[in-house]
Amino acid sequence: MPIDLSQLKIMLVEDDLAMRNLIKQLLQAFEVGRIEEFNNAQDALREITESRPDIVIADWMMEPMDGLAFARNIRILKNKIVRTVPIIMLTGHTERRRVEQARDSGVNEYLAKPVSASAMYARLQSVIERPRAFIDTRTYHGPDRRRKQITLPEGMEDRRGRAGDRKGGPTEGIVFEISDDE
Repeated sequence: MPIDLSQLKIMLVEDDLAMRNLIKQLLQAFEVGRIEEFNNAQDALREITESRPDIVIADWMMEPMDGLAFARNIRILKNKIVRTVPIIMLTGHTERRRVEQARDSGVNEYLAKPVSASAMYARLQSVIERPRAFIDTRTYHGPDRRRKQITLPEGMEDRRGRAGDRKGGPTEGIVFEISDDE
């Protein structure tokens, strides 16, 4: 079933005018309510707290601030609402190490160029319908990097010290997320 994007405000940060126009056309075709465009991350970062977008779509390769630095800066903002905004990273680089860099910088979703309408819609749908918990620690600020859902086996504990218990203990039925690598 299609999702209603008419009430969303999306911040689009892309330095290439042709790519920015293409993404904007896709978003308009999806009937996104409001699209704010920026041709560099520094201007977008200055405006993000006032703007309070629902989703940020940003290119990785920009100057003078790249998309990773932009994402990291968003994740440490004092405004807790803006700090947790979903970020979709656009890039032409799909190597595993790059995907991991983006994930570790606080990016929610990764979208490889050339961008297709179906891939863009899938990323939007993902951040709306399957939001990940926000993790705020001394060393990491961003969406939970783990994706695969599992139930902990009896006797195992998660990071918070909650034990799995198949016999009806306090965590019975709780689903924990874990990355494909873990």
